[in-house]
Amino acid sequence: MDTAEIVDLSSDDEGGEAGSRALHFDSDIASGAKQQNVTNRGHTPKHYRSRSHSNIQNSEENMSPSRPNSCHSCSGDLKQGLLPVGDDAGLSDSSPICAALPCRHFWKAGNYDNGLVPKVRVSNAGNYLNVHPLFLHSNATSHKWAFGAIAELLDNAVDEIQNGATYVIVDRISNPKDKSPALLIQDDGGGMDPEAMRRCMSFGFSDKSKFAIGQYGNGFKTGTMRLGADVIVFSRHLNNGILTQSIGLLSYTYMMQTQLDRIVVPMVHYQINTSSGSFGILNDQEHFISNLSIMLRWSPFTSEIELLKQLDEIGCHGTKIIIYNLWFNDDGNLELDFDFDTEDICIAGDIKEEVDALSSWETLNEQHTANRLRYSLRVYLSILYLRLPESFTIILRGQVVDLHNIADDLQYPEFILYKPHSSDESAVVTTIGFVKEAPEVNVHGFNIYHKNRLILPYWQVVSYLRSRGRGVVGVLKADFIQPTHNKQDFERTSLFAKLEHRLKEMTWEYWDSHCQLLGYQKKRPKSQVPIDTLPPKPPGFEIPVALNKSTYPHSTFEQVSPTKRKERHGSMDLHKMKKQTREQDFSTSVGCNDENIQTTACSEDQEEDQGTIHLIQVNTELHARCLEFEKTNEELCHKVTELRSKIQDAKIEYNSLLSQVHYQDLMLTCIIDGTPLAG
Repeated sequence: MDTAEIVDLSSDDEGGEAGSRALHFDSDIASGAKQQNVTNRGHTPKHYRSRSHSNIQNSEENMSPSRPNSCHSCSGDLKQGLLPVGDDAGLSDSSPICAALPCRHFWKAGNYDNGLVPKVRVSNAGNYLNVHPLFLHSNATSHKWAFGAIAELLDNAVDEIQNGATYVIVDRISNPKDKSPALLIQDDGGGMDPEAMRRCMSFGFSDKSKFAIGQYGNGFKTGTMRLGADVIVFSRHLNNGILTQSIGLLSYTYMMQTQLDRIVVPMVHYQINTSSGSFGILNDQEHFISNLSIMLRWSPFTSEIELLKQLDEIGCHGTKIIIYNLWFNDDGNLELDFDFDTEDICIAGDIKEEVDALSSWETLNEQHTANRLRYSLRVYLSILYLRLPESFTIILRGQVVDLHNIADDLQYPEFILYKPHSSDESAVVTTIGFVKEAPEVNVHGFNIYHKNRLILPYWQVVSYLRSRGRGVVGVLKADFIQPTHNKQDFERTSLFAKLEHRLKEMTWEYWDSHCQLLGYQKKRPKSQVPIDTLPPKPPGFEIPVALNKSTYPHSTFEQVSPTKRKERHGSMDLHKMKKQTREQDFSTSVGCNDENIQTTACSEDQEEDQGTIHLIQVNTELHARCLEFEKTNEELCHKVTELRSKIQDAKIEYNSLLSQVHYQDLMLTCIIDGTPLAG
């Protein structure tokens, strides 16, 4: 056998099915595959019993958590001889562990200057646009943060909620070949049939709905390759009584060590008819054996029985992803730390271990969600999704992740409607308030979600060098802007820029009206400089009248130190003359028409000046309305005084009439009794 059926991700061939191609290997590679294929020829594999438990449990020894399994057992069928592969049934690989990549540091593993000489030749190469395996590494560099890569894979599981998914498991497992740590991500969604598996392993294919989180068809590749050099995927899909099982291997190590010149992914597919009990493979026998031999050599598993066992543990439907040969950091340790917390996965090097040595406020600050999410996966996953169905759970290291809504922790919250600058989008609600630990903690910014998925956590839209804006946190769902491919930022469009500008305004407005509640003192405006105190202007110099940053409302919160104040009064220069004139203009501009204001500011201040003029006009209108209210209040107070006077007069008249009635009653009593009236 000198051919192997694999999925070639660079295929552009016009004939046959796109993406599936028989590639011709050099004789040395092909002979190695033949030798592996006959390792256990004629040997019947030992039977193992499929486990069936009522609860989800973690098991590093068996590579995945146990779960209910009421579907067909592949391992049992293999023992009974139902696999139509002749003497090669129970194929296994007893070769030593394959050499790992010479460089296990992610940011150094994509070196193009390594003198690779491709050994693979493509028949009819004119129809191919080759994509070198190094592109897998280049593509994964879009994820600067390892947790962002894990979130990509969890997004796929969350998108499976519509297909019945009830959980996703994230756990540490052991590689059976070398006992090194590996990362497991498993869900019980609808799973993938062979065609869906091929699309998953390819680039740019996405048939998800517009409501799904994923949309680019690239997240699986970038996420897995950012976390480790290799990944093997198991999936079961049930449709109309037909159960398909697919296994795919995306191995950067395999392609680099064998010096392939393009991305190839070996796959094997099985099919079970649940009604008749028939079992078979969907590849032809020659290609099936070739693909399986590659898997057994380069995956964590050494026999087909072990591969089928992983499928049995999935259950009736679902997907299991195992990422192995995890990347190291610059210190030579695994980038993902599984030992610091047995119920968490951390990023090595970012963990804050010496919290006890910090002061109380520093400890409170370091333990806040905004800081811990950078190195604790459990904290990050707790806020990753704005809302999830109650039937769906995220299980990390055997413990359920408690979802947390950041908006629930805000004190003095307000809800502000924001209408995107797009006619086809409805207004979104922005929740804004002070973080509950304010003012002790130095945490602020907006948490922006897209389709319920956190994209920007605690995004700082303003400068917090002064106290103004400190502790202000917001939460909003922005489906009207598009995230970048790594889902850790948004595309910098005009819609995004307008949103950023409005969030700045929200921060200032909220702070201005609520800062006193936290004990901050609102700085009074500076006293206006009388015009007669201005120094004489230099000959031939005209002082421009302009509205700029000095008149912007937030100037009332600026703190000027005595030293700076002394420096300002120590010299009278042109800048100060302009500044004083602008302040004088601000004090006299309220109530004036726009025609009396001469704006000669520089071009970069014109937009802000127009905003300031608009604020002055609004302020004038509000002042006029206040005068009207004051006048109405005076009129009402006058009416109240008049009514009180009338009430007093009525009381006096009432008492007089009451006295008269009492006197008449007394006279009537004396007449009846014949008693003379006294006095």
